[in-house]
Amino acid sequence: MTRPGKLLRAKLEISAGEYAPLAANPYRGCGHACAYCYVPGVLKVKRTEFDKGATPRPDFIKHLTRDAKKYQQAGIAEQVMLSFTTDPYHPGETSLTRETLQVLRDHGLGFCTLTKGGTRALRDLDLFRPDRAAFASTLTSLDDAFSQKWERGAALPGDRLQALRRFHHAGIFTWVSLEPTLDTESSLEIVRRVHEYVDLVKIGRVNYLPMAKTTDWKSYTEQMVELCSELGLQHYVTHDLQPYLPSGYHNPLRVPQHHGSAVQVA
Repeated sequence: MTRPGKLLRAKLEISAGEYAPLAANPYRGCGHACAYCYVPGVLKVKRTEFDKGATPRPDFIKHLTRDAKKYQQAGIAEQVMLSFTTDPYHPGETSLTRETLQVLRDHGLGFCTLTKGGTRALRDLDLFRPDRAAFASTLTSLDDAFSQKWERGAALPGDRLQALRRFHHAGIFTWVSLEPTLDTESSLEIVRRVHEYVDLVKIGRVNYLPMAKTTDWKSYTEQMVELCSELGLQHYVTHDLQPYLPSGYHNPLRVPQHHGSAVQVA
């Protein structure tokens, strides 16, 4: 477990910090084989190696337990994000994810899982507490063919939506990451589809790919904030799109990602 700035390279510190102040990355690699993934470049790992699949970090639970005890003794109880450099519900063996959540829970820490694994996460639903936990999914499209082109190892969009609905109905805070935005109309349609069972959307863009230069990000930002406002959907616009927000627009960095008042997220 680490502060994002210590985990990621300097150019990603801002982006990571927008998602959570604390993170745990139990695995190396992923297996979702997302064509847009920036992590192999950041970690200086060959993409083919990264995409082979996730492998447990050596002695991860031992080190996590040590850190969690220190946080507990210091009275720190904020949410820990799983994950920034891997996916907690990748296509392989994920029992380490459940162990990780149990350690965090046993030491008074909240947690949030951000995943493209869809219903794979339902196995651990019993560990999520409405007043301490959140479940989030990254969505780039609702179209299966589009998803299979860009995220060939990830759960299909419909499966991710099903997971969001199940966690929502269980009383868990749910949110969607619209980063990267590969197609603006697709992201707008995602918001229209999910707004009734997610509590928050985080709106970003894509970088390092051709559409980054050809997309009208100003128009997209304006459309997205107007849509979210019309639907009454809580939203956060990431730093890359913030220059396009109206002057004085209320865009808090973080909101409490849980349904209780016991812990307030800074």
